[in-house]
Amino acid sequence: MARWCYTALFYLLLPLIVLRLWWRGRRAPAYRQRIGERFGYFSQIVTPHGIWIHAVSVGEVIAAAPLVRALRRNHPELTLIVTTMTPTGSERARALFGAEIFHVYAPYDVPNCIGRFLQRVRPQMLIVIETELWPNTIHACAQRGIPVVLANARLSEKSARGYRKFAAITAPMLRALTKVVAQNTADGDRFIALGLLPQNLAISGSIKFDIALAAELIARAQQTRTQWGDGRFIWIAASTHAGEDEIVLQAHRRLRARRTNALLILVPRHPERFNDVALLIERNGFNFRRRSHAEPIGDNVDVVLGDTMGELLYLYGCADCAFVGGSLIARGGHNTLEPAAWGLPIVTGRSDFNFHEISALLQRESALVIVNDVEELANELIALSDSIKLRRQRGAAAKRVVENNRGALQKLVQEIERYIR
Repeated sequence: MARWCYTALFYLLLPLIVLRLWWRGRRAPAYRQRIGERFGYFSQIVTPHGIWIHAVSVGEVIAAAPLVRALRRNHPELTLIVTTMTPTGSERARALFGAEIFHVYAPYDVPNCIGRFLQRVRPQMLIVIETELWPNTIHACAQRGIPVVLANARLSEKSARGYRKFAAITAPMLRALTKVVAQNTADGDRFIALGLLPQNLAISGSIKFDIALAAELIARAQQTRTQWGDGRFIWIAASTHAGEDEIVLQAHRRLRARRTNALLILVPRHPERFNDVALLIERNGFNFRRRSHAEPIGDNVDVVLGDTMGELLYLYGCADCAFVGGSLIARGGHNTLEPAAWGLPIVTGRSDFNFHEISALLQRESALVIVNDVEELANELIALSDSIKLRRQRGAAAKRVVENNRGALQKLVQEIERYIR
């Protein structure tokens, strides 16, 4: 009965959901494109009995990358269907995997849309990355005998409280899952408390530690770094949100009072903000270049605006240290393991509930420093710019954290292999 009410409400809200897509498309036109895919309509032909992997947005796509590559190696004969919900996630999936996968937007969580999608795709299993749980999708898969594995699963206490409010939907949904492979025991315990059957839980650790830097990527980043100036201090502010860019630019101004040739790579989280951030940089009086214009970066350039998609991992390799955004405002932070894999010292704000365990681990190893405001961020940047030794110590500690925690991918793949026909 609860799922029926949920479904009826979803159908009623669909016109507003589509209207919201159209509204967001004013600033990000990609939201107005391929809307049919969200209703299960697409013209491409898909080889049946493939593996459906759902990764809602950019962070989940990045987390899924090692798993996608492992499944490609183990099962080259199977089609991998990767779905996302956001244009940025779609762009990242295409940039990372290209023609190796079949990619469309995920269908809306109503029976008609899901039914059309499953009829076209006919997957042999569904792998959901992290915690993107949709009751009707899971129910439809269970009805058709399609195993559903929740991979690299995490569930914060805050999210668990939200699910608990809708226990009548949450409990049967979790009982219908074939397997939950959680990042740690605390996450696993929260899933069980909400209704997951204990025998359907496994613990793997986080596959985000299994990030790999290709030799070609390393060489390209080193070449770019040389072109931009080997002797200058370069820092990156990654995945920033509105309210953070202003702080970052103020901190950069204070840094340049000490290091006159310091260069900032500023990468906003969402592409619809690229033009707004460009205007903000200009209003602050900085000489800047847009990455999308592929212009030379000389000593007279103060800021590089990272307004391209799929290049963040590469841009980390061009920097001496990294600030990771979504953390100076209440957004819960973003992935700090990408700069850690490059061996960069890391700075974040206090909001880290999306990556609390990883942040705590990096902090314990003196690889990550938390700041509260402009002054603290600027002071940390000045300290790092003054000392190559400090940068190397913290960067080496960050890299050790990544190296010492690898192995989750192998455990996850072993669990998934049980259900592949």
